[in-house]
Amino acid sequence: MPPPGPSPAPALSNVHARGREKLLAHLAMLLFAALIAGSFSFGGMAARHLDAGPLTLMRYLMTVAVMGVLTFWIMRIPFALPRAIWRYAVLGGLIATYMLTMFIALEFTSPVQTGAVFTLMPLISAGFALLFIGQRTRPYVLVALLTAGLGAIWVIFRADVRALLSFDIGRGELIFLAGVIGHAAYVPLLRKLSRGENPVLFGFWIIVFTVPWLVPTGARELISLEFRALPLSVWATLAYLSIVTTAFTFLLLQYASMRLPAAKVLGYGYLTPSFVIVLEGLLGHGWAAPPVILGALVTAAGLVVMGVLKD
Repeated sequence: MPPPGPSPAPALSNVHARGREKLLAHLAMLLFAALIAGSFSFGGMAARHLDAGPLTLMRYLMTVAVMGVLTFWIMRIPFALPRAIWRYAVLGGLIATYMLTMFIALEFTSPVQTGAVFTLMPLISAGFALLFIGQRTRPYVLVALLTAGLGAIWVIFRADVRALLSFDIGRGELIFLAGVIGHAAYVPLLRKLSRGENPVLFGFWIIVFTVPWLVPTGARELISLEFRALPLSVWATLAYLSIVTTAFTFLLLQYASMRLPAAKVLGYGYLTPSFVIVLEGLLGHGWAAPPVILGALVTAAGLVVMGVLKD
């Protein structure tokens, strides 16, 4: 995939790509969904050894370094101090909320369940897109979102009709839902708050301004942490999360967000539970029950519909 091009001006926030750029944006989000699925499985493994606060802070400190190398050394983008710092603080706060709640949720629930909650993001994002940038979701796209959302809800309630009727949703799912709402607002705000900056440089400063939000919840434990006692799986997970599912997926999301409607960008999240189910099975953590797999497939089917519908 070629490096992301210049961000469009705010006035073009509702102009979408066509042809080759549109295809590349869809492929970027397909890869995004596969990589994000790994963050739930590997994050769940790391959460067994380290609390959410220090784990998330360590991840983002590493990501600042990775994004710095990518931005200023590999891509040789000239250094420039951020303008209107409040934009980066807002976007960084939303990302910090999402990441922190994901690790907290994994202490209470499974990667498959958190992956299912993640699939509610496109529907929520469609509402924020209308609120923030006046981006309307076509009725048939909305139907696809609702249908896929029902499949996600089926997975969230573990295919248990009694749990669904009594609205017995777990603590982990509720915690992560708060983070998902934050991430859903992030995508349309990315367009609204962009002022034509280079998207990679823009992304670097968002990552930098994510760190201060994480300091209160992780700094104290991180300072007193016995790093040598951490198992190799934690370091491997941190490397994956900081390089692959933060720096790399950030660029994929940035690229697609500037070319596709917000609802379609996050529509690829419908594939997440399916990817997580396969990955959990391959890692030897057990396979989901057939009714749960059916719900995941329903959400994945929403992706097919979303992809072919007109922007």
